[in-house]
Amino acid sequence: MDKITGLREILRLDPGNSFARYGIAMELKNRGEVTAALDEFDVLLTNDPDYTAGYFMSAQALAGAGRKAEAIERLKAGIGCAGRTGNSHAISEMQAMLEELER
Repeated sequence: MDKITGLREILRLDPGNSFARYGIAMELKNRGEVTAALDEFDVLLTNDPDYTAGYFMSAQALAGAGRKAEAIERLKAGIGCAGRTGNSHAISEMQAMLEELER
């Protein structure tokens, strides 16, 4: 059984499991299946808008796919999320990426 299959089984048993959804998105991203990964990130962030890592990793996927404007918007949303949740490390990482993209 590959990782995605196992994670989908977890989601079948627990549809609200954000960690499993994030894992699927990351596996798809790592396999180069960017569109499918972004679909999973979108579901993740719709269902769990405070899942900070989802913003940063989906912004990376968007930027890698040449979708700079969307990546910038995702980072701005992620910085807001990180601020709400008190995640200063994530703010720093996303702010650095945002500054790079806005150059």
